[in-house]
Amino acid sequence: MRGIRPLVSAAVAAALAFSLAGCTNDPLAEQYRAGDNKGYIAADGRVREIPKADRGEPVEFAGVTDNGETFSSADVAGDVVVVNFWYAGCGPCRVEAADLESVWQEYQGQRVSFVGVNTSDQADTARAFADTYGITYPSVIDVNEGDVKLAFAQDAPMQATPTTLVLDKDGRVAARIIGQLSDASILSTLVRDALAEGA
Repeated sequence: MRGIRPLVSAAVAAALAFSLAGCTNDPLAEQYRAGDNKGYIAADGRVREIPKADRGEPVEFAGVTDNGETFSSADVAGDVVVVNFWYAGCGPCRVEAADLESVWQEYQGQRVSFVGVNTSDQADTARAFADTYGITYPSVIDVNEGDVKLAFAQDAPMQATPTTLVLDKDGRVAARIIGQLSDASILSTLVRDALAEGA
């Protein structure tokens, strides 16, 4: 019995360390791909573009990032802003991470900003996720009060995790993807459309 306990402890520690491993051998991502719907709020990846005349008021939000810096919507005023709600234990969040980063890289320097909103984890877990999945844009930690989620509750209530929003240059919700982003080209097109408005 004494020999089994250390083995079990070692196996549990290895499993925890492995849980944030790369996508190819990621159990949560694989579980999501298998359709088990565990550990996240399921959705079908619906995309909704909102005509300019139907958009709500500009959304103002702020918070502290995983690196301890203050982030505010005022910091990115005039940009098209992609806001992605996520958390580290969410299988589809892991699957879509590379697509989000690729679109962020595509539009850098073009008045486009990206910000993640982590709805469940503390900063160290969010940073570990960013390191593992190569995410280079900031994430606001929105665990305790949920102020960022509340800021979007009127125009884009959280219906699933992940959810990705595209805000127009005025800070209004112009599009949303409910659930996993299925292809980077979808988000790229939404960003391009928002950039082209009023050009």
